[in-house]
Amino acid sequence: MGREQYRQIMHDHFPNEISLKIGETTLIYHKQVYKIKPEDGEAVESGLRYGENPGQEAALYRLVNGNLTQAGVKYVGPKDALVSALADGNPATNMMFGCGKHPSKTNLTDVDSALGILRYLTEKPAAVIIKHNNPSGAALGRSVKAAFEKAWEADRVAAFGGAAVVNRPVDKACARLMNSHYLEVVAAPDFEEGALEILMRKKDLRIFKIKNIDKLKNLAAKRFLDIKSLMDGGLILQQSSKNAILSSKDFIPARAEHQGRIYVPERKPTARELNDMVFGWAVEQGVTSNSVLFVKDGVTAAIGAGGQDRVGIVEAAIFKAYRNYADSICQELHHMSYKELELAVEQKRASKDTLRDIDKATQEAKAGLAGSIMISDAFFPFRDGVDVALRQGISAIAHPGGSLRDWESIEAVNQAKPKVAMVFTGQRAFKH
Repeated sequence: MGREQYRQIMHDHFPNEISLKIGETTLIYHKQVYKIKPEDGEAVESGLRYGENPGQEAALYRLVNGNLTQAGVKYVGPKDALVSALADGNPATNMMFGCGKHPSKTNLTDVDSALGILRYLTEKPAAVIIKHNNPSGAALGRSVKAAFEKAWEADRVAAFGGAAVVNRPVDKACARLMNSHYLEVVAAPDFEEGALEILMRKKDLRIFKIKNIDKLKNLAAKRFLDIKSLMDGGLILQQSSKNAILSSKDFIPARAEHQGRIYVPERKPTARELNDMVFGWAVEQGVTSNSVLFVKDGVTAAIGAGGQDRVGIVEAAIFKAYRNYADSICQELHHMSYKELELAVEQKRASKDTLRDIDKATQEAKAGLAGSIMISDAFFPFRDGVDVALRQGISAIAHPGGSLRDWESIEAVNQAKPKVAMVFTGQRAFKH
């Protein structure tokens, strides 16, 4: 099959309408179908191209009727539709442009994952780049172009082939920058004059206009019904999680008691650190657990996702930070990736000193981690994860708290030179 399998459309056999009855409420869903014309053929009407992989039938359904309410909690309703409302012809609705092929499940869930983060980042221009349902980079900026550029540079290796989602209309400058990189999807609330034409020059780039992005803040307080299917056909239903940290005032002072002694951090976080903590905790909502991330000045420095142990994922995130920093130096000085330079050295087309200089500069700068904030989606069961990060010069930590050994982690930040700040979020942010 080769690359052809990725263009093949799996015509699904799912019904056009499904209903789900929960107690006295019946939710009605309609299957979404798109009519898309490739450059070299006739228009094809179909739903999703395939599921997570070629060969898997899949269908996307939009909630069109019913609004679940449980114990006084009103869930999202039909009017809140974003990704599920994408259409192919009505300019008054959310639209697809430039699609040379139908979207896959991953294309849409990546955009949905980005929106799940952006709903907490509405005050400033923001960009999130998602790869395999995890952010590779997220950033705030003075403009949408600046935010996208920072998000891309945060991890240009992982961002390659990702889905870029921004919370402000894309202008021509941003569109040109996006076109200079390889992206699978671009999503925005709108596109300024000339920007859409620039983006559509890229063959197969899926471009989504999601008008309701400007209403994302309204969804920050709402829950949705989260359904997990088991391999035996069973279902697990849960409320979606909700971010409890919407401002620096929501953090809880770190505190622990051990053998009659009270442990508290000796240094309080600065205003800059608190702002980065709020930003980082918002990004953390969209990262697959077990996870940690590093943030500095409104930009992710490195994101570690999906680890099985806390100290291991801290080490993995630090490794990525060093890789990304070295790669950025290499791109700036030699206009090639670090791996390309490694190959050139191996083939004796470049000097080993070139690599050594980049490695030395990266080590001396500690990959830019000095002064950054570490965010953890769960508490530290031992102080080892904290100690590993402290050696990189981080200045503050935010995590849920609640470990029997919180006192050890607090002791670690107090023993650091200089001392490091720590706050608790009071909530875990697991995402599976």
